[in-house]
Amino acid sequence: MNFEAVQKHSMEVYQSALVWIPNKSLIRKIYVADVRRVPKVTLGLPDLWDQTEFVMQNGSEVESVAFSQDGSQVVSGSWDGMLRIWNVTTGGVEAELKGHTDLVTSVAFSPDGSRVVSGSKDETVRIWNAMTGGLEAELKGHTDFVTSVAFSQDGSQVVSGSRDETVRIWNAMTGGLEAELKGHTDPVTSVAFSQDGSQVVSGSRDETVRIWNAMTSGLEAELKGHTDSVTSVAFSQDGSRVVSGSEDKTVRIWNATTSGLEAELKGHTDWVTSVAFSRDGSQVVSGSWDKTVLIWNATTSGLEAELKGHTDEVTSVAFSQDGSQVVSGSLDRIIRIWNAMSGLEAELKGHADFVSSVAFSQDGSRVVSGSSDIMVRIWNATMGGLEAELKGHADFVTSVTFSQDGSRVVSGSRDKTVRIWDATMGGLEAGLKGHTDWVTSVAFLQDGSRVVSGSVDRTVRIWNATTSGLEAELKGHTDEVTSVAFSQDGSRVVSGSRDKTVRIWNATTGGLEAELKGHTNPVTSVAFSQDGSRVVSGSRDKTLRIWNTTTSGLEAELMDHTDEATSVGAFSQDGSQVVSRSEDETVQIWNATTGNLQSRATSDIILPDGGRVGRIGSSGRFHIVYQ
Repeated sequence: MNFEAVQKHSMEVYQSALVWIPNKSLIRKIYVADVRRVPKVTLGLPDLWDQTEFVMQNGSEVESVAFSQDGSQVVSGSWDGMLRIWNVTTGGVEAELKGHTDLVTSVAFSPDGSRVVSGSKDETVRIWNAMTGGLEAELKGHTDFVTSVAFSQDGSQVVSGSRDETVRIWNAMTGGLEAELKGHTDPVTSVAFSQDGSQVVSGSRDETVRIWNAMTSGLEAELKGHTDSVTSVAFSQDGSRVVSGSEDKTVRIWNATTSGLEAELKGHTDWVTSVAFSRDGSQVVSGSWDKTVLIWNATTSGLEAELKGHTDEVTSVAFSQDGSQVVSGSLDRIIRIWNAMSGLEAELKGHADFVSSVAFSQDGSRVVSGSSDIMVRIWNATMGGLEAELKGHADFVTSVTFSQDGSRVVSGSRDKTVRIWDATMGGLEAGLKGHTDWVTSVAFLQDGSRVVSGSVDRTVRIWNATTSGLEAELKGHTDEVTSVAFSQDGSRVVSGSRDKTVRIWNATTGGLEAELKGHTNPVTSVAFSQDGSRVVSGSRDKTLRIWNTTTSGLEAELMDHTDEATSVGAFSQDGSQVVSRSEDETVQIWNATTGNLQSRATSDIILPDGGRVGRIGSSGRFHIVYQ
């Protein structure tokens, strides 16, 4: 954030902020008189602040997350054997801690935030300097995976649990083993100290929760009731209660003194993987394989919030120290920081009819949508607010996309026109007329100087985006054109058609360079690789085909979708992979060289080269965004 700019232009910032304050926000109520003096958003404004305050892309499946005591940092452990320390304000990575030789299963900060402890599948516990990233101690002794680790409140001890069925207490300064607690008859899955360090709680696949005396190593209580493996345990701040989560899909709150069950919290539809108390003990948060994070009232047992957004199993959850935020980690490789108090996550609402086309801006900050209600709308992808409503088309909008720099939007419509809009001010810059039937697909050249459009009139047209003049009309398809795209350097255009062919055109001369035949049903989507050497096409014949643009030869035929491959997103940025989404509701990643299927998912995914494949809208379309 540019704080100098805020200081110099505070009134402008103040008035601009008032426009976007959610309808039911306390701030809006307090400053209602001032809000009336600024422009009013009539559609798309959320009622409450978005639950998700930060999304941090980890690059590998996240197994464990934890806040620092002051809430300024988050530490994550992941499948790539790395620990990462994140700045909660900026979302940036402050340190990467390397040393484990297998996936990191559990992480925690010391109370003063100066150290981090981690456990790993490599059977070791490691203590790290959180400032320098240096390794301070490697604790060896477990004979199987370490599953859980935690510091004592004074930072003098570390407790660890393992698949070897033991709990171990270590001296955090010397690295020496102080106690080995035996009694569980199956792997230990979770451990924690009480606030005063006098007790340790452990959960196990033997379906029990055990409370141990940390001084004598004696067993103080065995809590029975779960009907499947216990996956996570934690003490309340005052040590009077214990919360546990289990593969039996329940969360249970126990009295740590009497060992009695105080509450059984039901709501998750799959295994509960992680649980934690808020600092004041009034709430419990739980994460689950059902991809949700739930916040419970620890007194009434009522469900207070359901946080949705993860697209794969939630593996770890924690409250910030003040209880205002929750952090969650997931196998979707994303770490989310949620506002624990706000209402439902923002939705993009406003269109009066079905949405036919959507696209992200290159930086992922905005979404543009076109609809059969003949409107084009630009949305803030973070807050969900409506930024602009673009009016002008006389029939429903079929295709929309941003220019590379995000300054403009191009739209095509059944009214036979292509329109270029100012994405900041919302004004119409150009109306391109010439097609004699519906426009089906539009795209900008990389530098924004030209636009290409395809139409039911069987032609492809290239337009000058500055002068609005028609530069070329490409004829040859014998049925409607369904998809068009420029090569990265702008020298060529590729088009797909219901005539079952893919055509490559010279964008300067308008000449046909290649006609690619092979699909046995209409072609629905086409895209160039980044270097222009290949084209990928999708068809209703349920195949994807990769073509060599120099030889026109077929390099690979990708067959696996159980329904029409109606939406090919693109090549990955490095050209090594192709991503497709089909009406069978799956996203598939293919090796672009061998043609082999690498993975399939039914939710949004992150590519190895950093691209985020995001599904937007019920149309099944998707986009690859590189931050």
